[in-house]
Amino acid sequence: MSVWRSLVSLCIIALLSACASGPDIRTDYDHNADFASYRTFAFMQPLGTSQAGYATLLTERLKNATRLQMESRGYVYDERAPDLLVNFQAQAQQKTEYVPPPPMPWGANYYGYRMGYYSYWPDYAMAPDVVQYTQGVLNIDLIDARRRQMVWEGVSTSIVDDLQQAQSDVAINTIVSQIFARYPFAVPSITGPGSGGNGNPAGGPKPPAR
Repeated sequence: MSVWRSLVSLCIIALLSACASGPDIRTDYDHNADFASYRTFAFMQPLGTSQAGYATLLTERLKNATRLQMESRGYVYDERAPDLLVNFQAQAQQKTEYVPPPPMPWGANYYGYRMGYYSYWPDYAMAPDVVQYTQGVLNIDLIDARRRQMVWEGVSTSIVDDLQQAQSDVAINTIVSQIFARYPFAVPSITGPGSGGNGNPAGGPKPPAR
C-alpha cells in the first residue's frame, strides 16, 4: 500500500472512530401541529421493530426508555385515548467506503525517475482500498393519533462496533435519552378552576386529599 493510500485509509478510519464516540442525531417537527394540545400517548400496533409478529427485546427496551422520556415531560400513557402514537424503526447495515488510488502527485513527469529503464507491467492499475463498518440507525416517530400524521421525528445514526451491546438496556436508554434531549415540547402546567388547580404537568404527582 502506498503512503497516499495509507494516509487516506487512516483518515477514513479516524472519521469513523469519531462517529463511533457519539451518534449523529437529527430531529424535525411539524411547525403547524398544536403540541400544546397533546396530553396522552401510546405505542403503534404493530411497531416497526416488531414486524415479525412478536415483541422483540429491542422493542421492549425502546418502549420502556421512551415511556420514561415521555412521562418525564408530563405525557400520560393511555392506550384507549392517545393523542400521540409512538413508532420505532431500527436498522443495522453494512457500509463500505472506498479509498481511491493516489493521483499523479507531481505532474505527468513524476515517474521520470525511472529514466525509461523500466516501465510498469501490462494492465497495471492500483485498485481502491476498502473500509467496511456497520452503521446503526434508530428512528423514533411521534404521530398525531387523530389525524394519522407524523408530527415529530428523531433519528440517530452511529457506527456500531458490537451489535449485541448496542441493543442492551444501558445503550438503548442512553440513545433514547439523547434523541429526546432534542424534543422541545412538554405538557404545559394546568392551573385554574376545573383543571385540578395543582399547577403540575399532566401525569405529575397530585397533592394529598384534604
